[in-house]
Amino acid sequence: MWRRLCSALRSLRGSPAAPPHGGGGRPPAAMERAVVRCVPSEPKLSLRFVLPDGSARHMQRDQEEPLGRALARIATNAAKGQGKAGKKSKKARAEGGAEGEAAVPAVPAVRLFSRDGAAVAEEVPNAAAWQDGAVLHIGDARYRVERNPPALTELRLPRSLLAGFPVCPKVSAEFAAPQHCLFRWFREQRPADGGEAAGEAWVETAAAERVFTPSNALVGLRLKLRCTPGDGEQRYGPALEVESSGPVEAGPGACTFDARHLYTKKVCGHGSVRAVSYNILADTYAQTEFSRTVLYPYCAPYALEIDYRQNLLKKELAGYSADLICLQEVDKSVFVDSLAPALDAFGLEGLFKIKEKQHEGLATFYRRDKFSLLSQHDIAFSEALLSEPLHKELCEQLAKYPLVQEKVLQRSSVLQVSVLQSTTDPSRKLCVANTHLYWHPKGGNIRLIQVAVAMSHIQHVACDLYPRIPVIFCGDFNSTPSSGAYSFISSGGIAEDHEDWVSNGEEERCSMSLSHPFKLLSACGEPAYTNYVGGFHGCLDYIFIDRNALEVEQVIPLPSHEEITTHQALPSVSHPSDHIALICDLKWK
Repeated sequence: MWRRLCSALRSLRGSPAAPPHGGGGRPPAAMERAVVRCVPSEPKLSLRFVLPDGSARHMQRDQEEPLGRALARIATNAAKGQGKAGKKSKKARAEGGAEGEAAVPAVPAVRLFSRDGAAVAEEVPNAAAWQDGAVLHIGDARYRVERNPPALTELRLPRSLLAGFPVCPKVSAEFAAPQHCLFRWFREQRPADGGEAAGEAWVETAAAERVFTPSNALVGLRLKLRCTPGDGEQRYGPALEVESSGPVEAGPGACTFDARHLYTKKVCGHGSVRAVSYNILADTYAQTEFSRTVLYPYCAPYALEIDYRQNLLKKELAGYSADLICLQEVDKSVFVDSLAPALDAFGLEGLFKIKEKQHEGLATFYRRDKFSLLSQHDIAFSEALLSEPLHKELCEQLAKYPLVQEKVLQRSSVLQVSVLQSTTDPSRKLCVANTHLYWHPKGGNIRLIQVAVAMSHIQHVACDLYPRIPVIFCGDFNSTPSSGAYSFISSGGIAEDHEDWVSNGEEERCSMSLSHPFKLLSACGEPAYTNYVGGFHGCLDYIFIDRNALEVEQVIPLPSHEEITTHQALPSVSHPSDHIALICDLKWK
């Protein structure tokens, strides 16, 4: 019991004054901590401290309650603690005779003083009374109040660790930010290790950054991370530790993106924007029996596992040093637990839009020191078509073709639209759109309708809400350069007699004449393919840019055909998706 009390006492000691080496910081004076958690959206605040007798207390009090009532409850608890301590010495009192009898414990005086030393009035509400730096007196004991100190709520390492690939922990904190936290990495001790580390289970590495890339020398060893939460005011909370569930494994060697990283070692200057569009292959599709046996029978089963593919994907994306990343087929869990924490460590903020009735969707990331988010305007095509006045005319035209209308409304496809503003030149704004259109080879007519909805919505944002801001439209359009959808986007119109209106036969003919006002250009041109699987290869992915406002500085070359087909097709042990990322550097005209 005494060990547990001492442990509790130690865990509540410390101060936010200086960065700690391991756990919390140590206060400038020998004062205990009284930790207060007070959040405006919650009706109660919590108060944690350790009484002089060593017993830990955790109280919940109404924020609007007068301070006097909370102090009275603390006094009562302190008196009870003294009473319990007295009972434990009963044997000693018996052996010592009458002189050993203890008096009934007195209720200690309990007061709260502000940072400047003034007594806080008992009628002040708790929420206003318990301020950071205040001092709580319980009898002769003194406690420094720490209001909303940094605290970790989650610390997790990826399940799969590969040598040469970045390990990006998931760090969730309250009243703290990962960029202000302290990180210490350890590796498991080998049985043959000696020297000063002999007898210790873990050996500290030289790494002190949030992201750690294990070397080949660490293959076969587990990793441990110790993270101390901190905020921007040099306050630090108690550290948490997490150990990897398995050892570091050997990496796959050369990957398809290694040569591309030679072009993207540095982030573009503030006058340029590096954009990436990439269908990353959702785990919900990769982990089916059909995928393993029919779609990707050439791919080693372990290379289809999400943990393995995430290692490759995080290294690939981080190495592009991008300012904008538009991803398709992003599993919700992958976004929350893997991509968002990993790319956050590399300076990118993530936004997610899930498909209706699906477990995957779209993600847009932007570099924080280059852009700030002004607004989001995401839609589901089917819902917008029915409910938004913007699409009333198109909806009325579509109603003439009930078979096609039914198919359009059944689709779960979505459009993610984000308006970004330059952090260095507020006059520069961007409308960044991201989508993944209907996949079926005979669904050209459906895709034309989806494009029409998308272009009308983008026009509303980029012309009505934010007049004349440039558009970047990324995605997996499931459309080759010869398709109606590609022609519609790049030329600004589609004729009612285009062959894609009868893509699924005369029975589902849907003839309309559509147009949009933008002058869009495929920034990466028309590659031979952006999707390469065993039974198909073709160009399906694009980064369309507003040619009136933006121009292409450079297009990062795609992997060579030899690299793509080293393992027959995609995905493979050296490439995490069945698509290839498009990357280009853009600049304002």
